[in-house]
Amino acid sequence: MKIAISGKGGVGKTLLAASLSQIFAESGYSVIAIDADPDANLAATLGFPHPEEITPISELSDLIEERVGVRPGQSGAFFKLNPRVDDLPENYSVKMDGIRIMAMGRIKRGGTGCYCPEGALLQALLSHLLVQRDEVVILDMEAGIEHLSRGTTKAVDKLIIVVEPGRRSIETAQTVNKLAKDLDLHNIAVVGNKIRSEPDKEFITSSLPDLEILGFILYDPAITEADLANRPLLAASPQTAKEVKNIYEKLVSKTRQPSVKS
Repeated sequence: MKIAISGKGGVGKTLLAASLSQIFAESGYSVIAIDADPDANLAATLGFPHPEEITPISELSDLIEERVGVRPGQSGAFFKLNPRVDDLPENYSVKMDGIRIMAMGRIKRGGTGCYCPEGALLQALLSHLLVQRDEVVILDMEAGIEHLSRGTTKAVDKLIIVVEPGRRSIETAQTVNKLAKDLDLHNIAVVGNKIRSEPDKEFITSSLPDLEILGFILYDPAITEADLANRPLLAASPQTAKEVKNIYEKLVSKTRQPSVKS
């Protein structure tokens, strides 16, 4: 199963990505969690030690030069568009409790795409992860789908857009939905977060009438308190954990299940 998660900054997509990664791993799946949001903290949210030491792939200049033949920053040079990447998940990731995490870093885009060495490596790596790997892959993206291409979207089982009750969040969701459909990605669903009332649910449902609603996560101040106190977020709110478990159950029931590790 391959899941991409997007949404406006601050809506809780990293918390959802981390929670789903943990639930899949606890259920016996091998999980690769991909931090594709330069401003996110997926490793920290998952409780990985020393998350600041995980260097994004896009910043590994020596590796990029070795694989694509050009060092980042060079202009006017020819480079490989299909570099070898099959060894990167094992060699450039950190693993804990059944979850392997990788940080992609930012793709520098200009015009209609990224014609840069780091972009070529990242696109090849993501294609490998989504198309050729058997693990559950959970992709935590920024407020867009810049890491996805028309080729990789075919392997995504579900694009989840996290929204909160607010006009800006809804507008971001509508933009992401349009971009995804432009790439022929139609398995799109919404998760409402920070829900305080039934009118909050109704606002999201009525604002995004054409999208499947996977679930609603209620607002819990325990999450904010844990974040401020630098405590593990995933254990802070049993209520949130229960809601995400329900979302997990819907995902595995609606999508062809991959092989479970024995």
